[in-house]
Amino acid sequence: MQPWSRTQMAGRAAVDIPDGWYCNLGIGMPTLIADHIPEGREVVLHSENGILGMGPAPEKGQEDWWLINAGKQPVTLHPGGSYFHHADSFGMIRGGHIDLCVLGAFEVAANGDIANWATSENDSAPAVGGAMDLAAGAKRVWVMMEHTTKDGRPKLVEACSYPLTAMRAVSRVYTNLAVLDVTEAGFAVRDLAPGVTMEHLRSVTAAPLADAREAVA
Repeated sequence: MQPWSRTQMAGRAAVDIPDGWYCNLGIGMPTLIADHIPEGREVVLHSENGILGMGPAPEKGQEDWWLINAGKQPVTLHPGGSYFHHADSFGMIRGGHIDLCVLGAFEVAANGDIANWATSENDSAPAVGGAMDLAAGAKRVWVMMEHTTKDGRPKLVEACSYPLTAMRAVSRVYTNLAVLDVTEAGFAVRDLAPGVTMEHLRSVTAAPLADAREAVA
């Protein structure tokens, strides 16, 4: 079994984003997607702190700390990119102008509920932040996360145990083990990492799984 690395997960998600989409990348793992947009494909990346047209991460030593994303990471800007007011950025989100948002999560439920925030004092970014606006306002929400917690507990569940960020918002999940769609019937497996079997995936998932790989082929 060869689970995908985070870089491979980002690459796998990036190739699925169609040309011309406006896409917000959530704090954490999803920001890696910016480094893997296929050459020749125009995906306009948005950050809720007021950037449109972000490029890949800068080379080490070339960071401009006046140019950062919502997670305070240095970014680059494609020609034609722009900066604008925080309120205008959230106007884009709440107005339904973002085609896709990719978020990290603690849990995703079989009906598409997402939980990706907590109030623990140990969290580096406590409270919900812009994720609730993004989950409600973007036309589509994908999640990119590890399939289980560090101690092996499933993160794909029947019902979320964490506080919800949004209800029935998620349509697709990318983990280190699989790509899954959220359907009316629950999770449908679209792709598996090398060597991962459906039997193993079911053993680390706390919700029923349907094998939809043949339907895609």
